[in-house]
Amino acid sequence: MRSLIDRLARLLPKHRFVRSVSILAGGTALAQGLGILVAPILTRLYSPDQFGILAAFAALLAIVSVVSTLRYEFAIPLPASDLEAAHVLGLSLLAVVLTALLTSVLLLFWGDTLAVQLGLPVMAPYLWLLPIGILLAGSYEALIYWAIRLRAFPLIARTKFYQVFTLFAVQLAGFSLGSLGLLLGHMAGHGAGALSMVSLVARERWSLIRQLRLSELRRLAYRYRRFPLFSTWSGGFNTLSSHVPPLLLVALFNPAAAGLYALSHRVLAMPMSMVGQAVSDAFFSEAAEAHRNGRLPGLTLSIYEKLVQIAMPPAFLLMLIGPELFALVFGPEWRMGGEFAQWMAPWLLFQFISSPLSLLFDVLERQPEEMIFQLTLLVSRVTALLLGSWWIGDLTWTVALFALTSAICYFGKLVWLFMLTLHDWRPLCRPLLLSFGWASLLASPVLLAEGLDVPVELWFAGIGLALALIAVRYLSLLRAVW
Repeated sequence: MRSLIDRLARLLPKHRFVRSVSILAGGTALAQGLGILVAPILTRLYSPDQFGILAAFAALLAIVSVVSTLRYEFAIPLPASDLEAAHVLGLSLLAVVLTALLTSVLLLFWGDTLAVQLGLPVMAPYLWLLPIGILLAGSYEALIYWAIRLRAFPLIARTKFYQVFTLFAVQLAGFSLGSLGLLLGHMAGHGAGALSMVSLVARERWSLIRQLRLSELRRLAYRYRRFPLFSTWSGGFNTLSSHVPPLLLVALFNPAAAGLYALSHRVLAMPMSMVGQAVSDAFFSEAAEAHRNGRLPGLTLSIYEKLVQIAMPPAFLLMLIGPELFALVFGPEWRMGGEFAQWMAPWLLFQFISSPLSLLFDVLERQPEEMIFQLTLLVSRVTALLLGSWWIGDLTWTVALFALTSAICYFGKLVWLFMLTLHDWRPLCRPLLLSFGWASLLASPVLLAEGLDVPVELWFAGIGLALALIAVRYLSLLRAVW
């Protein structure tokens, strides 16, 4: 596996940032491809109820893990000194261990009561796994940022594949254990990732780890206090903001409404999150160094322009033919999901652009402002859903109001970030307008087919031509940085 990725890496662009993104996105795509292949087998070995227990456990683990490091891991790429960064890594891992121990104590005495209070009594027999999961997931999260600091992107790409491979291997082998097999596989994936990263620390920087001092840990805990004081809240608000919409749609409308929203969001978010996370990891490494060298404004504008050019064409096409596309791919009963996707496209466009750049809050150590944004986003989204259901009473318009509110919030975040780095919001406009023009030109076959009400065969031909033009545009962008 390692030799295969290394051989493929030689074919990648020479531009350092684009090369890093390509490696990370390729590793994630390979892992997701494996997941798609194995999923039909797992659904025949495990029941929906057992997958429900896995989903509940994974959500609980994600909520606790996001704060288990006290967010100190975001400070690892920032120091100029590797020794100081190693101390911050030690601080993150210490926070993970203490969180796991505290969780163990709470579950030992009040585990059953907690499961009942959360409305998840079926989870009681499995809660003993939670501290182990926190230890593995939190350690991996901290070590990932050490790898980002070292620009060990091929290792990160391999790790993502190892995680998914181990996860599915354990779940396939442990199907006779029922829900426990799914949970053990889920945690084994985190464990495989953490072990891969531990090997990096031991091999590359063990001499630094041996120089860790308690007094320096205390100093840096205070030096980077903004991360636990503010970033933990940001992470919590962000997690709630992601999980609240489907829960509220079930409560305000019905489970089918949540299902339509979930499918639309997953279809749109999966490719964007795959590329977006790769850009985020690579950008964080570059941004920390650029800030120390005074190159941060230029880097920010350059990455923003590339993100806009990547995201605009598919988002524009989806706004044009969302319902028809969903009905074609998923069946006529999912057409409303395509209507949701039309409204969600601008929101996910701005989210895709702003998410990697949001790491500027950490690079500039402006975590209180990130916390304010996440709280504003959460309150705005909940308000939009409540107003839509109570005032309008229509599901599609409720989702539209929610999506437009989200788009406005993320565009406001972009303005905020540009004011922090470039001290001017106007450079946002030109790349957006140029990309919109390109997207309109590339989608012109579809626009023409829609306007003339042509036969379905010509409509399909218009979509095919538009996709071909978009592919050519992407190839030209790649050639510019190859």
